[in-house]
Amino acid sequence: MAISNKQRAAMAAVILVGVVAGAAMLFSGRESGHDDGHDDHGHGEQTTQGGTTETGTAQGGHNDASHGAPGKTPAASAPAVAGQKPGAADAHAGEAVKLSPAQLSASGVTIATAGPATVQDATEFPGEIKFNDDMTAHVVPRVGGVVERVPASIGQQVRKGDVLAVIASPGVSDMRSELQAAQRRLDLAQRLHQREKTLFEEKISAEQDYLQATTALQESQIAVRNATEKLAAIGAQRGGAQLNQYELRAPFDGVIVEKHISLGEAVADNATVFTLSDLRSVWAEFVVSAQDLGRVRVGQQASIRAAAFEAQATGKVSYIGSLLGQQTRTATARVTLANPDMAWRPGLFVTVRALVDRVTAPVAVEVAAIQTVEDKPSVFVVDGDTLRARPVTVGRSSSTHVEIVSGLQAGERYASGNSFVLKSELGKSSAEHTH
Repeated sequence: MAISNKQRAAMAAVILVGVVAGAAMLFSGRESGHDDGHDDHGHGEQTTQGGTTETGTAQGGHNDASHGAPGKTPAASAPAVAGQKPGAADAHAGEAVKLSPAQLSASGVTIATAGPATVQDATEFPGEIKFNDDMTAHVVPRVGGVVERVPASIGQQVRKGDVLAVIASPGVSDMRSELQAAQRRLDLAQRLHQREKTLFEEKISAEQDYLQATTALQESQIAVRNATEKLAAIGAQRGGAQLNQYELRAPFDGVIVEKHISLGEAVADNATVFTLSDLRSVWAEFVVSAQDLGRVRVGQQASIRAAAFEAQATGKVSYIGSLLGQQTRTATARVTLANPDMAWRPGLFVTVRALVDRVTAPVAVEVAAIQTVEDKPSVFVVDGDTLRARPVTVGRSSSTHVEIVSGLQAGERYASGNSFVLKSELGKSSAEHTH
């Protein structure tokens, strides 16, 4: 039996209505199943926490799970965050240290208030303590000879004029002999001149004889002066027990830092046998790169800090090299440093801080307050009854205060003295949470 087009269209419409009705029934069934599962989950939580089965709606079960059992904080029943390690929240809470007033007093931790302070911008350079060349002498005999005695020893403190060594020198013997002969001739010339002067005044002798005697006297005087100055030029005395004995003496007060002479040794007139330095004044030498030359100038205040021990001194930049080294492209500079106690010894490595400008920082803390926590400069700030480590950004500094650029406000209270005790307590707390 042939089916007409109208019949075909009617059948297609019936099939389409059936498909739509089936889809609607399927969707309605899935929603009903989701609600039932949620109710079961809610009742299951009630059964686990309460220990007995309770009836109730899904909404009631949700409320019980949210608030938890009595005596527990919401944080204790909160689910773990994905990727978070166990104890991470405890470690974060360990950044705060709680100490009672008695514990604070016993530990020596002091509390101060952040506020404005005067700081000084500075540039630091590595340096080294060296001899002050203006107060250092390389002692030479100035005459050749053989060493007969060496009373001075290395490291000895000597005074100006003290005998360092005794040398037997033929040259000194010749100089003293020449002086003695000149003195004898001078004595004779003086007597002859007096005699000719008397005869001339009495009209007995001619004027020519008197003038010749005067000339001979003047020449004898010049010879004596010449021989005397030769001995003075080498630092030798005019007379002595022996004509050839030469005493090498200290040119000024100082310490013998080098000795290159021994008993019986033959020394040349230009050999350096002693190095003498007055260590009451030393140089702190450092190098300045080309980009820092504009920040360092002669006469500028500088502080010197030892690298090997706790010591600090101040001085002024006394010299900056005019030329840059061909290899290093740096200039040599130095600070003249007073050293009355001789604590600054040549060869000691130091840090030179060239102080630039003195300014007032709006927020500053004491130097002892800065501690490194998790590789960041931090300050322990008073937070209620606890002290919490807060990262800060530091700026310029002086010997007493450090500028705080960010992380701390003026008026906030912080731990200043002995703040390292808080850092130690923080480390102990972190170790306990880790274990």
